[in-house]
Amino acid sequence: MLSYYVHIPYCVRRCGYCDFNTYTPSELQDGATLEIVSGDYIDAVLKELAAAPIDEVPTIFFGGGTPSLLPPKDLGRVISAIKERNGLTEDCEITLEANPDSVTQEKLDQLIAAGFNRISFGMQSSNPEVLKVLDRTHNPENVRKAVDMARVAGFSSVSVDLIYGSPGESLADWAATIKEALSLNIDHISAYALIVEEGTKLAAQIKRGEYTMPDDDLMADMYLLIDQQCLQKGLKWYELSNWSKPGHQCRHNIAYWKSNNWWGLGPGAHSHIDSKRFWNVKHPNAYKEKVFAGDSPIKDSELLTDDQRKSEYIMLALRMPEGVKKAALTVAQYERTMEYIKSGHVIEKHDALALTPTGRLIADRLTHEMLR
Repeated sequence: MLSYYVHIPYCVRRCGYCDFNTYTPSELQDGATLEIVSGDYIDAVLKELAAAPIDEVPTIFFGGGTPSLLPPKDLGRVISAIKERNGLTEDCEITLEANPDSVTQEKLDQLIAAGFNRISFGMQSSNPEVLKVLDRTHNPENVRKAVDMARVAGFSSVSVDLIYGSPGESLADWAATIKEALSLNIDHISAYALIVEEGTKLAAQIKRGEYTMPDDDLMADMYLLIDQQCLQKGLKWYELSNWSKPGHQCRHNIAYWKSNNWWGLGPGAHSHIDSKRFWNVKHPNAYKEKVFAGDSPIKDSELLTDDQRKSEYIMLALRMPEGVKKAALTVAQYERTMEYIKSGHVIEKHDALALTPTGRLIADRLTHEMLR
């Protein structure tokens, strides 16, 4: 089995907290429109596809950037090419990340026709002030419209992405966002703590003292609140930052967490094939030049050692409810978790160790303890 990630590196504008590998068309090409950029970019992606293995495909994920900005017919070319070349499983999950402002009923209908069956809307917050801090451009009212239109179009799985811990966001603000999100006709929620990355506009604003980040106690309360509220609405956590109704887990992301094989198409995209990890050149223009010249766009690679694979298994398995198999731990690693079992951060199952809700708050520390 081989999953595909397709990177669409375009946005109308860059959000203040974003350090993703994304660009506006005008940054890449004077006066270029998305229609112009889209055609030859997809041509390049299809050329790169020829180098990938031909195993059957259980999931395809279009991320970015803002993939929903591209014409559905261009995105559909990639799905068709993968289907023709590799073959798709009968229940292949095909996801599109979307900005709520960038979709119409017509476009969503066309996306369904192109083969998509899952969509994830970037909601982030229902509070206009929080969205302003994040430099998000969408109107919060458009999220509900976009979700309802996606249902009309026929998407079988609909998700929203949220961000918590923005400067100035109170627990009451976050509670209102959760309530709004859970009132939507959705099957899945991703909620990520805001991480301020060096070099972003938001990092500069914080450095200048324009904004102050919330403290750790508030961040913990925010996480526990969404976990509790999701559970009450029938959405269970299946990974640290993800909750879903039964049968609506994002199988593509689970493929990452289980270290399955995947191929990343596009600039900056990472791949993992049989313990070998490799990644492409980051800039779209450099990527296209290499691919159209018949050269590999791969910038670098590494072969994971057995120790690295074991460490990654522990780190990733700990993020999920099943937890880490005891058989994968040394006696010393197991013994180091005993104090966390006693403190209620870790639950000991018959053959595994898993995190409790409070344990999830210190997942990084617990991972470090197990691996040191």
